[in-house]
Amino acid sequence: MALSLRDTIEVAQDVVFCELDGEAVVLNLDSGTYFGLDPVGTRIWELVRQCGSLQTVFEAISDEYDVEPETLERDLLYLVEELVTCPH
Repeated sequence: MALSLRDTIEVAQDVVFCELDGEAVVLNLDSGTYFGLDPVGTRIWELVRQCGSLQTVFEAISDEYDVEPETLERDLLYLVEELVTCPH
């Protein structure tokens, strides 16, 4: 699945999220698959849950962190693709 910044993502009902000290765990209750997220990944997850628009997430992270746009786009899309394509 090839995503782009034009895509919008919706978090599935069977996915839970727990944050502790700026880091988080995302767990798919159906499959048992989980991901550990660092503080930046946690912020991305929060933004995806709030708005879903990857372009909006990209813009917010770009404003909040000192990162090259190409690096941010690549890393954002990689993280979201990993979360979307995890086994169900």
